[in-house]
Amino acid sequence: MKFTVSSADIIAQKTACLVIASFEDGASSTETAIDQATSGLLTALRKRKDFTGENGQTLLIPATNLSAERLLLVGLGKRKALTLDTLRKALAKLADSCKTLKAKDAVFALDGLEGINADATARALAQALTWSAYSYSTTKSKKPDTPALTKATFAINSGTHKKAVSQALDLGLAIGEGCNFTRELGNLPANICTPTYLADIAKSWAKSHDKLKTTVLDRKDMEKLGMGSLLSVAAGSDQPPKLIVMEYNGGKAGAKPVVLVGKGVTFDTGGISLKPGEAMDEMKFDMCGAASVFGAMHATLAMGLKINLVCIVPATENMPNGHATKPGDVVTSMSGQTIEVLNTDAEGRLILCDALTYAERFKPKCVVDVATLTGACVIALGHHATGLYANQQPLADKLLAAGVAAGDKAWQMPLWDEYQSQLDSNFADIANIGGRPGGSVTAACFLSRFTGKYQWAHLDIAGTAWKSGAAKGATGRPVPLLCQFLIDQA
Repeated sequence: MKFTVSSADIIAQKTACLVIASFEDGASSTETAIDQATSGLLTALRKRKDFTGENGQTLLIPATNLSAERLLLVGLGKRKALTLDTLRKALAKLADSCKTLKAKDAVFALDGLEGINADATARALAQALTWSAYSYSTTKSKKPDTPALTKATFAINSGTHKKAVSQALDLGLAIGEGCNFTRELGNLPANICTPTYLADIAKSWAKSHDKLKTTVLDRKDMEKLGMGSLLSVAAGSDQPPKLIVMEYNGGKAGAKPVVLVGKGVTFDTGGISLKPGEAMDEMKFDMCGAASVFGAMHATLAMGLKINLVCIVPATENMPNGHATKPGDVVTSMSGQTIEVLNTDAEGRLILCDALTYAERFKPKCVVDVATLTGACVIALGHHATGLYANQQPLADKLLAAGVAAGDKAWQMPLWDEYQSQLDSNFADIANIGGRPGGSVTAACFLSRFTGKYQWAHLDIAGTAWKSGAAKGATGRPVPLLCQFLIDQA
């Protein structure tokens, strides 16, 4: 979708559809102007309660006495209750309405909202429209109709900085497309989205972006590095494992990079500790950590951020066969620490720990890993907040603030020494599970054993990376959080 900015008079705007915002408890200045131009049409709609301005309510009507062909109203709720979060909810409903709109272009008159500046509104609008335009069709024989809307113009008032709004639209578009790329990778079936498939994407990006370098490590490379933990997960699969490393050099030469590490288990059966059959198809989403790291890199390339960024993706399947790792086996990680694998379904931490050790060579500014790591995090936080753990509070604070600013919230969980003893093993340096109590916490404690040489945070996205049921599919989270964090760091 193409986004532009216009300062032309709303009444005179020639467009297939003019979109205006309305409050429950009083008309906005734009609504008043439109009402006067249409001989009280909006007042009549309110009197008949055809439109009340409730948050997220939309109404499409023919335009009269306007240069626009259609008028689309979107409700923002009560004026004093308007926040960036409630605005995002309204824009999500608006974007869904626009998806079915039989119009090629639309003008959005959303400037001048109390307490929210124009560039924040513009960014949220561009992201919502881009996110809503996505629908999965790759493996369907019948493709869905392409949305008619291809051009969106953000109308600004006199005094609004046009360049800032234009930049905000570009950011929203880039983040939205990053989310959609993540969703597509997550939604692809595991027989297509294999470790090799992910590696090939990373290689192709490096060919088309001068500032990006991609390195892919194969099984032999990992064996030389001593990545016995990662390889133990891959032991039962016919698909070759890959360690994918993307280095983006957009910042100053020599500046320490931010490192993102994404769990890339492209299908998780649980291994010998086999999962129940019900909903096992959703284990194709177990690579959504990797997908979100790809999405963040996709957005970074589009935004051209002045930052050095390294994305590391350990990618493998977790399958049961005669070579598969067994409960009770002991493996040696790249760090030299030995691990007793008590449960082969706690495999994400086994591939992440070697990737986290590998990250040391980049002398990182900080490392953030992203993983659909534990069902325990879903029990603790549900599907609204991503679980956040960190070994240094300033990094945690930055990620929490980025989540709030992006409307992609995280909640900090404890990473206390008291939990570490649950990982004690009689036969190795560490066990890969710590029992049912505090399962998400002990998983993070396991990872923390491999992050002592840098600032580190862990995002457990098991509850936020995808939806089940009728709306089954990847959500694209936490790409908005990651992108805001990277913007802040840049």
